[in-house]
Amino acid sequence: MKISREKINYISKLIVKDFEKRDELDYKADLNDIRLDITRVMTEELKVEDEADTEVRKTLESYSRNIREGTEEWDVLYQKHYREFMGKHGL
Repeated sequence: MKISREKINYISKLIVKDFEKRDELDYKADLNDIRLDITRVMTEELKVEDEADTEVRKTLESYSRNIREGTEEWDVLYQKHYREFMGKHGL
């Protein structure tokens, strides 16, 4: 699922705002730097998930018989190949 850059920024701001409220956290970096790191990590994760989705769909399309998207068989194979892709990328 695609999330816009604006939504990622909004979510990262919410996380940092929650951090600001917590007395038990001690910051060694500026909170804006932390927010930027959160944004970077979220963006990288979403890129990998998009890449995984694209590769898995290509794999399923390469099957000799047509497996229709939305069927139970397609869902099972999609999840299997998705986990394999993510495992190869250490996720």
